[in-house]
Amino acid sequence: MGFNDLLETVGGVGYFQFLHSAILLLPVCFVACHNFLQNFTAAIPAHHCTLLSHANRSGLEVPIEADLLMASIPLDRNQMPERCLRYSTPQWQLLIPNASTPDAAMKTVMEPCAEGWSYDTSLFSSTIITEWNLVCEQRRMKQMAQSIYMAGVLVGAVVIGGLSDRFGRRALLIWSYLQLAVAGTCVAFLPWFSAYCAFRFLCGMAFSGVLLNTISLILEWMPPKGRTLVATLFGYGFTSGQLVLAGLAYGIRDWHWLQFTVSVPFFLFFLYSWWVPESSRWLILKKKPHLAMRNLQKVARINGKREEGDKITLEVVKSHMEMETLAVKSSYSALDLFRTPALRRISVCLMLLWFSTSFAYYGLAMDLQKFQLSIFLIQVLFGAIDFPAKLVSAITMSFIGRRFTQGTALILAGLMILANIFVPEEMNTMRTVLAALGKGCLASSFTCAYLYSGELYPTVIRQTGMGFVSMNARIGSMVAPLILIAGDYASFLPPAIYGVSAIIAGTAAYFLMETLNCTLPDTIEDVESRARCKIFLEQKEAARVEEAALMLRASSSLKSPI
Repeated sequence: MGFNDLLETVGGVGYFQFLHSAILLLPVCFVACHNFLQNFTAAIPAHHCTLLSHANRSGLEVPIEADLLMASIPLDRNQMPERCLRYSTPQWQLLIPNASTPDAAMKTVMEPCAEGWSYDTSLFSSTIITEWNLVCEQRRMKQMAQSIYMAGVLVGAVVIGGLSDRFGRRALLIWSYLQLAVAGTCVAFLPWFSAYCAFRFLCGMAFSGVLLNTISLILEWMPPKGRTLVATLFGYGFTSGQLVLAGLAYGIRDWHWLQFTVSVPFFLFFLYSWWVPESSRWLILKKKPHLAMRNLQKVARINGKREEGDKITLEVVKSHMEMETLAVKSSYSALDLFRTPALRRISVCLMLLWFSTSFAYYGLAMDLQKFQLSIFLIQVLFGAIDFPAKLVSAITMSFIGRRFTQGTALILAGLMILANIFVPEEMNTMRTVLAALGKGCLASSFTCAYLYSGELYPTVIRQTGMGFVSMNARIGSMVAPLILIAGDYASFLPPAIYGVSAIIAGTAAYFLMETLNCTLPDTIEDVESRARCKIFLEQKEAARVEEAALMLRASSSLKSPI
């Protein structure tokens, strides 16, 4: 009896599966909020140097603020107050109509913002930018903070992912909820930027722990016929979090309370997660049949299959344990992903497309202010576009193929990102639409990548392969914010790098094998045989065409007169 047969015995897709999936998918929504939180908590408000405290004209009345601003702060090329410079002494002559001062003379009286900055608080009452003056020389600290968070996501995927295989999905999920609750709440009230970054790193680790163990618990308690649905709901749960974040940020304009609001629900998730049963599949592999039997009987009772559950004895579970142990008796490492030609090609191409998808996705999603429209509206648009994008991806994967969907989505995303380079900055709506469509294509690529990668790798090394290539996505998300720094030197560099990366990865996807309507490979030999078979069929077809051409030429020579 296989484990899927045990699941069918205790009710298949029943009430337990619906309830279990629902309580695990709710935290996914708030986890997504943490991922995109810096769009709002690190928003950069309009600012300029603090006005000189001694800026009064001798013997005259105190000037009004508008006049003081004009006399103290130079204008940039867009005729807006300069953000990082001020006049060392007030230039009162600028208040005189038609007065002219040589540019060279004006430049000699400028200085950096020695006394701090004044911020526009009309949009956000407080952000980490205003809290720690992360502007001008410190402006790169914003991208650095996001990269540190993404580094936590990468470390969490490696550390917590490995620990969950050793200590169980449930234990690490409970721990991740608590870590995210405590670290996220601490972030809201820490007085130092360095401490902020350190605790955001911990939040990133917990982010990976929640996602990895959530999807494992859901899929390992779900029969095959329900997995496609819950995997789709998992993706939509993450997308819904982006919309929830936009609503919360619109209502809460102080970064401390916004951070607190998206963190405190995890205390509730931590409390009710003790009800979630451990994966019986994992318990069987860890030789704990009595606990697996107890959980299966509990699921049977919830699904209204008490009698069937009572028939599951230790002998039944132990017989199943023997089958499962035999299935996983061989151990594999990441090195096996590159030992054979077909697996080597699969791994290299998947590494590239996972990295580029995440790299370009977070490059777009984490820089909303550049579009100069309502940041709340753009967040909603960028979140909403994922719904039709993932639906289109599911349709094309089912009827056209995985390879076409993967490659085309990445190439289209790259072209849209590159097209934005040539759209004038004043055409904000057009730039936003192109970016949203590009992000939608990248969301489609993500959806396809999870399924396509699982179908390309054989069963014996599938989890190792999935973990390895998804790690490249974490590296891409960590590097993406740093590329935005290149925009300080040339505004076209970040979109050019994101776009070209996506196009190269999309091209690489076409070198992979199609898996639509194909059986899953179980061994490395299956993958190699499939690759050799494809090469053999291509060679056989070429030989057939060449043979037909020779016969045609021979026939023509026989018919020609002597």
